[in-house]
Amino acid sequence: MQKWICTACDYIYDPAVGDEDGGIAPGTAFEDIPEDWVCPVCGVDKEFFKIYEG
Repeated sequence: MQKWICTACDYIYDPAVGDEDGGIAPGTAFEDIPEDWVCPVCGVDKEFFKIYEG
């Protein structure tokens, strides 16, 4: 699954890890995260993420 990066703070969302504190289980694709989810580091909306190419 594709990783995504926050363009505001460089947090990388890794689907293999998920975001337990944000209620996102490991194995959840970025596309399947609810629209009201926010970056766990800086709090910006999902729209500020782009595909990580690193």
